[in-house]
Amino acid sequence: MFAEVDTLKMHYVREGHGQPLILLHGWPEFWWGWHRNIPALAMRFDVITPDLRGFGDTRDTSARPAGPATHARDIMAFADALGLDRFGLVAHDVGAYVAQHIARLAPERLTGLFFFNAPYPGIGRRWVDPDHVKEIWYQSFNQQLWAPELVGHSREVCRLYFDSLLKHWSHAPGAFDGQIEYFVDNFMKPGNLDGGFAWYRATHADRMALVRHGAPVLPKIEVPSRFYWGRYDPVILCAWMDRLPEYFAEPEVEIAEGAGHFVHFETPEPANKRVIEFFTGLG
Repeated sequence: MFAEVDTLKMHYVREGHGQPLILLHGWPEFWWGWHRNIPALAMRFDVITPDLRGFGDTRDTSARPAGPATHARDIMAFADALGLDRFGLVAHDVGAYVAQHIARLAPERLTGLFFFNAPYPGIGRRWVDPDHVKEIWYQSFNQQLWAPELVGHSREVCRLYFDSLLKHWSHAPGAFDGQIEYFVDNFMKPGNLDGGFAWYRATHADRMALVRHGAPVLPKIEVPSRFYWGRYDPVILCAWMDRLPEYFAEPEVEIAEGAGHFVHFETPEPANKRVIEFFTGLG
């Protein structure tokens, strides 16, 4: 399905009935990253999984840089287009930045926030700790203007790039077996490599501000929030949950044993169970 939103023709998948939940994917993902979650969640909720600007089959007719603020405005306009007054957000990675921005922009529109492995301001300078900086090489690589041409040179190169990232960042054995071609198909579509890479160009200044100045002081997000964080995520470490209470009012926090970066994809059954429990408990 598609919704006309500002300069976007936003693609989304929608299943189920009940309380609306919008699922916000990360990078290198698109709506397919939630395909192991949609059926279970749709038994209880109205589940809506859009492709963010520059990702998947969402098409953008503007040249607007797509950082968190732009994506947040997109999702708010998307919710308006669907007639959603209030909704829950389930977010991962890039989607977690977007969800936090929405929570600060329009908390009255949200019923709750559920995060899988969420980058947040409290990480601060730790992105470039000596033992960790090697893990974020892709954030610099993806900003190079020639990166889309290089990775998109052939299906083989595209497969090598994303297969290595997905397998390195995951922990559950065989989590991406039989799945890589879906990602290659997606990123070989015209504009999709640059659309995803553009995120890193748009957010570079904010990342550098964290590195230079450390974690900022911000008002706490008051929307009910729960975090389910993979113990073995090598890029967004579960130890970095320590400062969540400085940025979220009474966050519920749990470590996902047996999972890495893609908790929802690697261990969908416990992930789905916790999302259902959280939003059902909010009434």
